[in-house]
Amino acid sequence: MPSAKVPRQKYEDFRADAEREENSIPLRIEAYFHSLFHLIELVVAQWGIHINQHQFVRRELEGHPEIFGERTRPVWEGFQEIENRIRPGQVYGGRVNGENLQRTQEIYAQVEAICLEVLRERED
Repeated sequence: MPSAKVPRQKYEDFRADAEREENSIPLRIEAYFHSLFHLIELVVAQWGIHINQHQFVRRELEGHPEIFGERTRPVWEGFQEIENRIRPGQVYGGRVNGENLQRTQEIYAQVEAICLEVLRERED
């Protein structure tokens, strides 16, 4: 089974960076993105799976529906919304604004809640 130590630490570190209000909006969104990837990686590691690259999140989650069950789609859709719709415009483009940060935070909270719930279920 892949080690959970590294993704857990990265999830927590990136989350802390994302929550630092003194960081720029693009940096915070990027940090939420990385934090969420490592949290998903932490969850799938409980089943002996390693996603390895953020581009493979959907493929791996759909290929292993036993991990999230009926919550699979909301996890990969939320992740992809940050990855493909919000993040590029904030990090690479000129559309930096607080609304996108707020939307990122909303998605992050939803996906994080699902991931933490699955981790708790796995521990029981």
